[in-house]
Amino acid sequence: MIEAMAAREHQTEPTSDRYCLCESFARVTERAALAGARWLGRADQDGAEHDASTAMRSALEHLPIDGHIVIGGLEDEDESLPRGERVGSGGEQVDLALDPLEGRGVVARGGGGAMSMVAVGEPGSLQMLPDMYMRKMAVGPRARGAIDLRRPVGDNIRAIADAFGRSVNDVTTIVLDRPRHHDLIEEIRAAGARIKLIQDGDVTASISAAIRGTNDHLAIGIGGTRQAVMAAAALRCLGGELQAQLWPTTRGEIEQARENGVGDLERIFSTEDLSPGEVIVVATGLSNGDLLRGVRFLADSARTHSLVMCTRCNWVRFVDGIHFFARERREEVRLLG
Repeated sequence: MIEAMAAREHQTEPTSDRYCLCESFARVTERAALAGARWLGRADQDGAEHDASTAMRSALEHLPIDGHIVIGGLEDEDESLPRGERVGSGGEQVDLALDPLEGRGVVARGGGGAMSMVAVGEPGSLQMLPDMYMRKMAVGPRARGAIDLRRPVGDNIRAIADAFGRSVNDVTTIVLDRPRHHDLIEEIRAAGARIKLIQDGDVTASISAAIRGTNDHLAIGIGGTRQAVMAAAALRCLGGELQAQLWPTTRGEIEQARENGVGDLERIFSTEDLSPGEVIVVATGLSNGDLLRGVRFLADSARTHSLVMCTRCNWVRFVDGIHFFARERREEVRLLG
């Protein structure tokens, strides 16, 4: 019995004896969320994006890493976090997938569910794909192995319902509210499942579907390749599953996919295809959502709520942080209410 307990205890240990920086990356997303949250509801997503990106870049430069940005801002759009650039003060080599403002449109409108996010992997471990659409489906651990992107939506919803031991009309699906999803939404309605339409937050939806307590069971639809890779990294940490398929809309995008080594456009990418190896994923809420609380500004401080996930350390942590703006302060520390 003692040997069995020791074996179970050993299974919870990190897979590497090296010191892991996973918790340090919370500083990066917290700084970005604090900067971006000042723009909530001000109808200026460019201003919010710029400040969040600048804050994220500044925090990254202080970390002891040699980071290579493989997913970040496009070269002609974001001068703070351009793809291909290196960041950090020197140290362990890592690949970085960065989204300082997941749900930038939500921030501009003053909506909920926006967050700042970072995914960190070993060099070469984050799949490089051309910027185009992907058809995606994401579920949590309970429904892992039950979905198949090649099957009709109704069949997948029934399989998810069976995995949870529920009826189909108890299943909640998350879909981006876009014209391209008109037929998909009709299929979901015909299957009898519930639908939660969201304005932005593709990655947030995938994470929400993989965490119990959100009452979300499936994230489905067509979104960007960059978001697919970041969602896959998060689901690796959460034990969920993501399946994705390139969805080119022009002949040029078909050629671009082939140039990036994807000759078979029917290929279904799995979670492990998009994010193999050890991975760290950290997200901080910018505005209140089902998953994370948004930034709350107080008299001389602000409170953040973050999610830290790491496959190497084999943990998922929710972190409540208080950030003081002055060394000398009169404000009291409050328990989370």
